[in-house]
Amino acid sequence: MHPNAPAPTTEDIRAIAAPLASLEGPLLPMLHAVQEAYGHVPEAAVPVLSDILNLGRAEVHGVISFYHDFRKAPAGKHILKICRAEACQAMGGNGLAQATLDKLGIDWHGTTPNGAVTVEPVYCLGMCACAPAAMLDDKVVARLDDARMDRLLKEAGA
Repeated sequence: MHPNAPAPTTEDIRAIAAPLASLEGPLLPMLHAVQEAYGHVPEAAVPVLSDILNLGRAEVHGVISFYHDFRKAPAGKHILKICRAEACQAMGGNGLAQATLDKLGIDWHGTTPNGAVTVEPVYCLGMCACAPAAMLDDKVVARLDDARMDRLLKEAGA
């Protein structure tokens, strides 16, 4: 969804979510579908999903806030996921992650002011033997250091 696009209406959200109501455990598929359509789960989706599923708004909000993959605001053009698991931590991942966040002037789940990069934690990329690791969009990069991270950030336009 374009940043200047009009906010989704109740009818728009209902059109996306209602066909999924017959699924077993439909809330998560509905949330994924709404996020796929808008790049995030807009606040306007909470009462719509609550109504479709006959759930309290607090229940829907609780699921959105519990799962870190659901965003309350659109993500940047690129998603940088930095591994926070033990092997990456042991190989200097914490310092690299903090230096990256400091350099970008954001916190976890934040997006750079130019909208280029959103930084998210991830808890294993399967690259433990080559730690620390990160993933820029669908590209996994291992044996990260400050210079490699700088190249990734430059590639992403941060």
